[in-house]
Amino acid sequence: MGNPVNWFEIYVQDMARAKRFYEQVLGVTFTRLGSPEIEMWGFPSDQGGDGASGSLVRAPGVPSGGNSTLVYFRCADCAVEAARVEAAGGRVHRPKMSIGPYGHVVLAVDTDGNMFGLHSMQ
Repeated sequence: MGNPVNWFEIYVQDMARAKRFYEQVLGVTFTRLGSPEIEMWGFPSDQGGDGASGSLVRAPGVPSGGNSTLVYFRCADCAVEAARVEAAGGRVHRPKMSIGPYGHVVLAVDTDGNMFGLHSMQ
């Protein structure tokens, strides 16, 4: 079995702001997902790959921020994406740090108060 994580959702209040933030930090483009009840925009997906896919979600009555889920985005060098966080309207919670043989991570907070991670081997 490959990567056991196959989907994630990041709940937001202002979809335009959230898309702009993640597009600027990660250099990705979102795709609108068909959902009649809630607004969902999908992260790029590597069909058949080991990575997980997911979406930004805006749903009535579902708050953002302060949750206990932490999503890590794969990067070549997490310091590159971390350097884009503040300019995109977020903040770096913990700068790049070593996690030993597992590489390096950065913890950051998006424009809706959601903490997320950036991971790289270098």
